[in-house]
Amino acid sequence: MQKINWGIIGCGDVTEVKSGPAFNRVKNSSLVAVMRRNAEKAKDYAHRHGVPRWYADAGQLINDPEVNAIYVATPPSSHEQYALAAIRAGKPVYVEKPMAVDLGAARRMAKAAADANGKLVVAHYRRRQPRFRKVKQLIDDSAIGKVLLVRLELTKPPMTPEERANPNYGWRVVPEIAGGGLFHDLGTHQLDLMYYFFGPAAEIAGHAVNQGNQYPVPDLVAGSILFQNGIAFSGTWCFNASRQSEKDHCVIIGTEGTISFPIFSGDSLLVEAAGESKVFRFDPLPHVQQPMIEATVRYFLGEGPNPDSGMEGAEIMRWIEALVKPSAP
Repeated sequence: MQKINWGIIGCGDVTEVKSGPAFNRVKNSSLVAVMRRNAEKAKDYAHRHGVPRWYADAGQLINDPEVNAIYVATPPSSHEQYALAAIRAGKPVYVEKPMAVDLGAARRMAKAAADANGKLVVAHYRRRQPRFRKVKQLIDDSAIGKVLLVRLELTKPPMTPEERANPNYGWRVVPEIAGGGLFHDLGTHQLDLMYYFFGPAAEIAGHAVNQGNQYPVPDLVAGSILFQNGIAFSGTWCFNASRQSEKDHCVIIGTEGTISFPIFSGDSLLVEAAGESKVFRFDPLPHVQQPMIEATVRYFLGEGPNPDSGMEGAEIMRWIEALVKPSAP
């Protein structure tokens, strides 16, 4: 294989800017086919993005001989189905996050790829972005001394009735489709970064409640993680707050200073150490998944390591379930 010819299953909103255009901007990569169950929408997407072929059936896209890699960008409830079908067809898979609707599905996907000697990458794409790679470098270089603890807070207002009624967005709080609520949708990015920064967890504890009762999933999650290296993490995720209290903040505290940054807003990070403050600024990415797609293409071509394996993705699903369901395995 000298070039990755991508087929997208589920060419919805996430593929319009965040990911879709990047497949044609990466070296040795091209988007050649898309699929959506609504044939007119699939055709429209293909026309607007200059994609040669479109389908209304996932099986036809997977079995297209010109397609040699699959991007699964549907809601989580169908990730397992499509990923397993692609693996059976001998094609590597790049799957959106959350990896699956639950931990069991994530583990089955990871096992299927391993058993078939196939390739599976999970789209926790923030770990490949320059800003978060800089955080990792600062940690590894002991810029704030020995890391002791991490505090994370994400506070947002509840979804509006219009957002809940929008089929392109409202599914995020339908448990049978999303597996959970906005914590599953957004928290997976944050927890994956913690895994990327600090490694495996030794202990996880959490509480999840539905305070607003606007949809059948928790809107408040609070939890803690003790990493195997002794670093302590605490996080709160509230999706039922006033707009005035909206917050997106993470601070890493070390023996000699701190690193502070938002995860979903802004393009900078602040380092305070040795009595000095330094702000690192980063240019906004036109397609936020492009660095991860670049790494995935290299992996699929045998030119680099897996940037986020199925086993890692399943571990993040385990963390999520351990925080909202304390009895989870």
